[in-house]
Amino acid sequence: MKAVVMAGGEGTRLRPMTANQPKPLLPVANRPIMEHVLRLLRRHGLTETVVTVQFLAALVRNYFGDGDELGMNLHYATEDLPLGTAGSVKNAADRLRDDRFLVISGDALTDIDLSDMIRFHRENSALVTIGLKRVPNPLEFGIIIVDENGRIQRFLEKPTWGQVFSDTVNTGVYVMEPEVLDEVADGEAVDWSADVFPRLLDRGAPIFGYVAEGYWEDVGTHESYLKAQADALSGRVHLDIGGFERSPGVWVAESATVDPDAVLKGPLLVGEYAKIEAGAELREYTVVGNNALVREGAFLHRAVLHDNVYLGPGTHLRGCVIGKGTDLMTGARVEENAVIGDDCVIEAEAYVSSGVRVYPFKTIEAGAVVNTSVIWESRGQRSLFGPRGVSGLVNVEITPELCVRLASAYATTLKKGERVVTARDSSLAARALKRAVIGALTASAINVLDLEAAPLPVARFHTSREAAAGGITLRTTPGDPQSVDIVFMDQRGADLPPAAQRKLQRVFSRQEFRRAFPGEIAELRYPARAVEDYAYELLACVDMTGVRDMKVVVDCAGGTSTLVLPTLLGRIGVEVLTVNARLDDASPTETLAERRRDLQRLAELVGSARAAFGVRIDPMGERIALVDELGQLIGEERALLVVLDLVAAERRRGRVALPVTTTRVAEQVCRFHGVQVEWTPTSTDALTSAAVSEDLIFAGDGRGGFIVPEFSPAVDGLAAFMRLLGLVSRTRLSLSQIDARIPEARLLKRTVPTPWAAKGAVMRSVIEAAEASGQDYRIDTTDGVRLAAPDGSWALVLPAATEPVTDLWAEAPDVDSAQALLERWARIVEQASGT
Repeated sequence: MKAVVMAGGEGTRLRPMTANQPKPLLPVANRPIMEHVLRLLRRHGLTETVVTVQFLAALVRNYFGDGDELGMNLHYATEDLPLGTAGSVKNAADRLRDDRFLVISGDALTDIDLSDMIRFHRENSALVTIGLKRVPNPLEFGIIIVDENGRIQRFLEKPTWGQVFSDTVNTGVYVMEPEVLDEVADGEAVDWSADVFPRLLDRGAPIFGYVAEGYWEDVGTHESYLKAQADALSGRVHLDIGGFERSPGVWVAESATVDPDAVLKGPLLVGEYAKIEAGAELREYTVVGNNALVREGAFLHRAVLHDNVYLGPGTHLRGCVIGKGTDLMTGARVEENAVIGDDCVIEAEAYVSSGVRVYPFKTIEAGAVVNTSVIWESRGQRSLFGPRGVSGLVNVEITPELCVRLASAYATTLKKGERVVTARDSSLAARALKRAVIGALTASAINVLDLEAAPLPVARFHTSREAAAGGITLRTTPGDPQSVDIVFMDQRGADLPPAAQRKLQRVFSRQEFRRAFPGEIAELRYPARAVEDYAYELLACVDMTGVRDMKVVVDCAGGTSTLVLPTLLGRIGVEVLTVNARLDDASPTETLAERRRDLQRLAELVGSARAAFGVRIDPMGERIALVDELGQLIGEERALLVVLDLVAAERRRGRVALPVTTTRVAEQVCRFHGVQVEWTPTSTDALTSAAVSEDLIFAGDGRGGFIVPEFSPAVDGLAAFMRLLGLVSRTRLSLSQIDARIPEARLLKRTVPTPWAAKGAVMRSVIEAAEASGQDYRIDTTDGVRLAAPDGSWALVLPAATEPVTDLWAEAPDVDSAQALLERWARIVEQASGT
């Protein structure tokens, strides 16, 4: 039986370590990762091996040759262009047609029992057997569910937390029958997990999953690289470590020289011909490469030195990686998670701070303090973006310098000469920071259309209508006057989708910013009729028949909607009592107590004025709160149902888009009026994407955010208010009467603290518990895991994307049943998360 080792990966996330060498040649315990893989194959009798290569292929071939030194027989299949995981194996098909074969990655560290996996494949008469492993964080892998016999039921590549339904992931180790190669097109980029396996699964082919008990680590990040080194030294993975064990956990190569006065505290490894001088101190999880020299007084703790590194007297290294051929002079310090590339010079007393990346062939001058990468690469942070964009404290986390870098990164993702719309709320902080944003954009050859102070819906409208490539709005964080949000938009005026966010973050972290030449500096313009254009288009799209002579009360919350409402309301003849109709630059947002106070005042005004209803528009014009004609506040979830009933009763056909967390009373309302519901993930981007469908008549998020699809696919409080005016004017029922006829919802919510590392295990435990319960649950993984029972009750378990918690919802015919359902699944989540 033959094996295929895939060794074509670039390892871009591991730069600068992989800037000038392929990822499979990265050393772990002073041997390339791929060498450990080949030794594993040899231990299981798989000596006839094909190696697929692409990126810097010559380096792989030169290092391993024909495999004779390892007791192997190696053949190479070279790709001219990347062909994907399946395409690279198909490229070697001529050597694989005669018998089943094993596929394994050349850049993952593992000691999986390959012989047992092959036995499992043979006994199940499988077409493909996929090696599986349970991991704490499944986001970067393909997750898989298998039945009790090991047959695969479902997979999903690189999910979001809301899509995680298991912590069992694809290791990239496969046993295959040769006929699988017929499923892969010649010369095309094809992926096993994304293309071939789903197609086979749909046809009912026997695809099995082998849950491995051994060690497996995908060495894809700097953190996982250091972890692999520590695991190798601690014996958590079975590897051949060269040298002898001088004392427990202290491995020293036979040709190395270690002065008796050096301090060595294992586990650690000293490589061939390395020299450790007296007074040097090597602490736990340190790896010293071959031919390295560590001078007196040097201190190393969890440091990894590649070959031919020189450490001068008094150098201090902690939790870092030093590339081959690099020299650190006297007193140099390198801190946690920093990476120094190959052939660099760090001069005396230089300080490289945490997380900095220094690319190959760079010199850091004596005494320099380096806080940013030279040049480029990521810090590996979880995410730059939160639920409201990029957020933080003014002049602490969000500074003018940060705004310049963010805007430069955003501009770099666009083409020179394109246009971007900018806007802000009324705050002084947003005004100052927006100037930094505009300067960076124009300096990067991006033309700017500045709306100055404007509601966010107006900024979204002009971004979509001005043939702009995107937009940036700065606003005070709702409820926190000390913080600011930077909202990035795409060409639709919608929030940047996840893929675009990742691209921007990649550019920002690498600091690979584009600059314009002097003749390319772009222009700044101020559109003359921004508000009028928005109002004209909105009134043209929304049915306003019957609204004349209505009486309403509107609270502008001191926000930018004050700039737009006079133009809108002046054209339709509505009698309006407005409050807080001012731009408040001193208090651009309000506390929860202030919001409740203003809503109570609004309710009193609606009741005393005998208005049809009252509405409060938030300071950025995105969300609304409703008060009925009796002066009663309608809660956010009830407001969604009331507006939904109004829209559905008038349209009588079409679809509405609602997040999966919405009460299923919404289905009853829609069914009564002949309208269908499309359930979406909870993210704003998912709701926006659904709103572009032609037959969609309404969308809402249950938090005061409503979408008017005929006008815009974005959440828009101003458009929602205008649409509501028309709907209420044409119905025979008041808001309180509509509210009274809608059934009461028994929807409860709870949040359970969940460590990041336990989230995958939590979701797997939920699905396993549902399957073992004996109840006929229907499992829906649109977002999180929703468990629907035949009696109409349901529970939803959803890992939060930005916090170490899991959110739970439960709905049932009565409150007691909903509470019991919520408590049951909360206990399962708590047990799985160890809380």
